[in-house]
Amino acid sequence: MKKVYLGLDIGSISTKGVLIDEDNKIVASQYIWTEGNPVKAVRAVSEFLIAKLDKTQKIAGVGTTGSARKLAGAMLDTSVIKNEITAHAVGAMSVYPEVRTILEIGGQDSKIILIENGVVSDYAMNTLCAAGTGSFLSSQAVRLGVGVEKFGEMALKSKNPAKIAARCTVFAESDLVHKAQIGYKKEDIVAGLCNAVVSNYLNNLAKGKKILAPVVFQGGVSRNAGVVAAFEAATGQKIHVDHDVAHIMGALGVAIIAKNAKVEKEFDVGVLEQSFETKGQECTACANNCELVNIFRDNKKIDTWGARCDKKAQ
Repeated sequence: MKKVYLGLDIGSISTKGVLIDEDNKIVASQYIWTEGNPVKAVRAVSEFLIAKLDKTQKIAGVGTTGSARKLAGAMLDTSVIKNEITAHAVGAMSVYPEVRTILEIGGQDSKIILIENGVVSDYAMNTLCAAGTGSFLSSQAVRLGVGVEKFGEMALKSKNPAKIAARCTVFAESDLVHKAQIGYKKEDIVAGLCNAVVSNYLNNLAKGKKILAPVVFQGGVSRNAGVVAAFEAATGQKIHVDHDVAHIMGALGVAIIAKNAKVEKEFDVGVLEQSFETKGQECTACANNCELVNIFRDNKKIDTWGARCDKKAQ
């Protein structure tokens, strides 16, 4: 039997999955919206990828990453659960071995990862504000009546980009409305939004960090040619985007990590037929009052996380 490895990246906006072979070649991939239901999304992506297997292949390892990585790990009884920084770095280096700087903008958060001699040397994440993320651009696209998939193409047509303050979503929306009211063309406003996303990223998330070539841009927003062009103009660097894998790089990375872990644990597809449920709980075992998350498989609790001490309430 040929061994393949499953990697899942479960985010708040989208859920990504890949199957890779022993040579890190992608056998199949899937990208769907999480829609506030990571349990459903994990099951849907897993079932889709499993259906792509032929009779000569078996899943020899599973890895999960993303904001719901623990949930997915508990559901699928995975061999590897890794943070997004590690997963995205491994994924990027598998495609661009010489990468020094990784720019990543997803649906709800953004991150910068610096690589030195094949090892993560520094990183930063923005998870507190949606300004400058995919969801921010999508909401502005709706406001402008423009399909977000056309943003990049439209931005590149602009001759006079509007100056949009994107440090805060509320201010950006106010600025956008004002620019539209005084007569700016849509392509100029869209180009201004792309420039503002890049300015916000470089002045906040990447502040004080050297962006060294080669530079790789990944995450859903990397599909936006306007943002790519804005990054190149602002940094003076060539920005590399692999459009085949840029949006699934975290899933690719964690699949590779699962393969390299060499934990021979054949995946049981039967787990997907079981019912899963998550329930929140406030722990009263100490003064921290942590918000716990319990996951149940067929009404039996199989895992709990969220505690800051070992006095978890039962």
